[in-house]
Amino acid sequence: MALKTHGTMAVDWEQRIDFDRLRRERLAKAKALLAKSEMGALLCFDMNNVRYLTSTHIGTWAQDKANRFTLLPQNDEPILWDFGSAAKHHQLNCPWLDGRSHSGISMLRGAMTPQMGRAEDVAKKIRVELEKRGLHKEPVGVDIVELPVLFALQREGITVVDGQALMSEARVIKTQDEISLLNTSAMMVDAAYDELYRAMKPGLRENEAVGLVSKVLYDLGSEYVEAVNAISGERCNPHPHVFSDRVLRPGDPVYYDILHSYMGYRTCYYRCFTVGYASHAMVDAYKRCRDYLDAAIELVRPGRTTAEIAAVWPKAQDFGFKNEEDAFALQYGHGIGLAIWEKPVISRLVSFEHPVTIEPGMVFALETFWPSTDGWSAARIEEEIVVTPTGHEVITRFPAEQLLVAGAHYFTVDGPLPTTRESESAPSARVLDMIEASAKTERVGVSD
Repeated sequence: MALKTHGTMAVDWEQRIDFDRLRRERLAKAKALLAKSEMGALLCFDMNNVRYLTSTHIGTWAQDKANRFTLLPQNDEPILWDFGSAAKHHQLNCPWLDGRSHSGISMLRGAMTPQMGRAEDVAKKIRVELEKRGLHKEPVGVDIVELPVLFALQREGITVVDGQALMSEARVIKTQDEISLLNTSAMMVDAAYDELYRAMKPGLRENEAVGLVSKVLYDLGSEYVEAVNAISGERCNPHPHVFSDRVLRPGDPVYYDILHSYMGYRTCYYRCFTVGYASHAMVDAYKRCRDYLDAAIELVRPGRTTAEIAAVWPKAQDFGFKNEEDAFALQYGHGIGLAIWEKPVISRLVSFEHPVTIEPGMVFALETFWPSTDGWSAARIEEEIVVTPTGHEVITRFPAEQLLVAGAHYFTVDGPLPTTRESESAPSARVLDMIEASAKTERVGVSD
């Protein structure tokens, strides 16, 4: 194993995550790309980009507000505007910002009405900083923005261009510390799956599984459990991508996707099980699903392309969909970092026409799906992979080479009940003889 697994604490006796280096290297990558661009500055509202540039975070409640923003001017340091007293907190506790933390309130996704003038206030703040540096006539790259803020920037004479592509490019190759954080985040999910495997049994509800996983992750130090998709029984096909209160039953297939954040770095980590026993159709589906995943993993090394990976996956029509858009994200790969989905995207929908060369330092998840022949069960598996200089390393370690059976192993008078069996077995010869004999004795017809 090339990657070390550390504890979540800082210590003086071992080199672990170097957060000062993490801050410097992330910002340096964005600055370097900005210097090569046509832009005079970057303006970011996406909280993941704000964190990447400023190493600040105020809780996931703010994730969907598009309220915090940071300006990175050419040849200068980032300036942050944050939510109320958070700006003061940064002044006291984030020395790397060197006082460049100010209060600033945007529109809170429409909660502030246009008449309140918040969009104009944001635009004026940006124009003032650009004018100080002689950059007000240069294009400004913006990642995401509320339309009133965009219009206000334009009224201030600022030319707005796409800044999201630059930030996506900055984040595609992970630094040493980012990879260590992603590995730590995956380690927490390993533990969550172990607890979940021990807890699964008939009577457990999907939402209870979500609660159990969330507790394990938060106890280990997760800052944000973004989602736990818990999918069981007939809900497995088609994949609904959301949990319910369905109760697990004997023989159920069940798969989970655990998405959480540790120090900002996410997981996307599927595992698939059956409860008590598995049907032959489910066992076959799992093998097919695993083969597609293993073929994709085998191709991960520097110099290969995302098209080569996508080529080993089945076409949408091969598993019941009209086209690749209908089947999108079932046979899928995506970068993972401060966001669940980052570059590169690997899919038959886009990768053949727009292949991306795989490079060392990329970290992405590969996930596959295969429906059973019974028409309702299905298998879903996912692994997270770090691209190394000579190949790759899988950082999701909960066992998934074969289908795991959770819950009690039942025993009959003849010994253990097989874990591969059908819910309704074929009648024995003795049963068929009974049926035939009773029909003759009672003189009733027995239809086929």
